[in-house]
Amino acid sequence: MFVKQLYTNCLSEAAYFIESGGEAVVIDPLRDIDAYLDLARERNATIKYIFETHFHADFVSGHLDLATATSAPIVYGPEAVTNFPIYLAKDGEKFTIGKLTLEVLHTPGHTLESTCYLLYDEQGQPHSIFTGDTLFVGDVGRPDLFSGNLTKEELAGYLYDSLNNKIKVLPDNVTVYPAHGPGSSCGKNLGPHTYSTLGDEKNTNYALRAESKEEFIAEVTAGLSTPPSYFPINAKINKEGYDALKAVMEKSNQPLSVAEFKKKIAEGVLVLDTRPATVFGDGFIPSSLSIGLEGRFAEWAGSLLPFGQEIVLVTPVGKEEETIVRLARVGFDHVAGFLEGGYEAWVAAGEKRDMIISVEPDELAMDMPHDPNLVIVDVRKPAEYADGHIKDALNLTLSDMTDPGNLGDFDENHNLYVHCQGGYRSIIACSILKREGIHNLRNVEGGYNAMKTTKGLTVVQEKNVLN
Repeated sequence: MFVKQLYTNCLSEAAYFIESGGEAVVIDPLRDIDAYLDLARERNATIKYIFETHFHADFVSGHLDLATATSAPIVYGPEAVTNFPIYLAKDGEKFTIGKLTLEVLHTPGHTLESTCYLLYDEQGQPHSIFTGDTLFVGDVGRPDLFSGNLTKEELAGYLYDSLNNKIKVLPDNVTVYPAHGPGSSCGKNLGPHTYSTLGDEKNTNYALRAESKEEFIAEVTAGLSTPPSYFPINAKINKEGYDALKAVMEKSNQPLSVAEFKKKIAEGVLVLDTRPATVFGDGFIPSSLSIGLEGRFAEWAGSLLPFGQEIVLVTPVGKEEETIVRLARVGFDHVAGFLEGGYEAWVAAGEKRDMIISVEPDELAMDMPHDPNLVIVDVRKPAEYADGHIKDALNLTLSDMTDPGNLGDFDENHNLYVHCQGGYRSIIACSILKREGIHNLRNVEGGYNAMKTTKGLTVVQEKNVLN
């Protein structure tokens, strides 16, 4: 038996490859499928089935491209309705892979079609369960994303029944393999690990320790943040279908000269710069949006970029194809090319440039007593802000900055000092502010991590910290 978790950090996403006796299955594949095909070749195996746990909201699945490449059927559990051919499995139905067996467990709650897959070993004993977004390490899937006509409380009730009747009854030594790890917005507060055991989850997961259905519903539905704006779009793509990634690459992976790039800008195309945040701040094409590849790139691209908007790229040289693939993972197929030679080509051509001034936290501390127009802008999530922030700092969450209406209180007299936790998000925020014509700003280097120990900056904490 061979079970491999393929984890993608910037999406907090886990796909799985299972093989036995030359037969394999892939569970919840990403849109770029080479890793699964490579594993099949290495294992001298044929991919027999492609299993989907539900209609994913935070990424575009690779089920269609993988089915085309392997002729394997796409398997969904009960209640799934798609615009493409699938095998609709029944609750309790079993599939063989070599000497292994996978059993379908319909577990509605996160979504109505959510399904887990229980893997039995060669001796027919429960070995591991692939839980999708039904059960995470330390958390469960949020019940407020795609409920049809159901309320989040009604879906949470379904989730309680699924967990108690289908999952908690399994042996404690069963390994839990979820579809997501820490940082995912598909739950409230996922634990630090990407897999666990059912026994550990029974002991530590708040959702599995609820003493009643009413308590469970109250706990699971409390404190839910607004989901990223791209979630319903990606879920629809996964349900209805999409263009093959190969076709997207052929269209998007096009080098543009400086003159061609300028023409695209004049046509209103958005410039996305994926160089590291620190490099972007030193110089960039005016009105560029910064989302560096080194951070949670796909998630922020999905949250901040307008769907359907044509995009041209400025990337680190050699990272053009990677950028296009990672955008496609969250459904952005409208890349119109990249600047050939990167930002250096723009500089060599003598074109206009912009920059972001960065300051150390102690400089901010020195400026505060003498500048009545100074505004500290904290772009972290509300829970981060509540857990500790600089006194009088304004909390303007990065994801809310895409609405220009939220920036209306800033004027040319304000001196903005922008920060996040470490520096990645604050550079994105500064690029958004500059696109909106707000240029009197500074990025605070090191973010809150550095600011909280700086003399002259007072840290305060909310009485009720959000979870």
